[in-house]
Amino acid sequence: MNGVQIFGFLAGLVTASGMMPQLIKTIKTKKAGELSIQMFLVYVVGFGMWITYGAIREDFPIIVTNSFSLVLTFLMIYFKIKYK
Repeated sequence: MNGVQIFGFLAGLVTASGMMPQLIKTIKTKKAGELSIQMFLVYVVGFGMWITYGAIREDFPIIVTNSFSLVLTFLMIYFKIKYK
């Protein structure tokens, strides 16, 4: 992995981690009623497209960071349904 890929990987992780505070708050408070399920569904489509794009380009940082984001998004959807 070269310097540009490492930078891309770190940038993707920082961006993907942006959902962590909301996920942690949702788990702690067990409240998700005000969260938009539609927003998370759009994220699922977008992250799926990024993963596909990364696979086509064989770009490991894009695949890994968007896969991480996709997992976090699925967790948010799960808790949105669970704590509705």
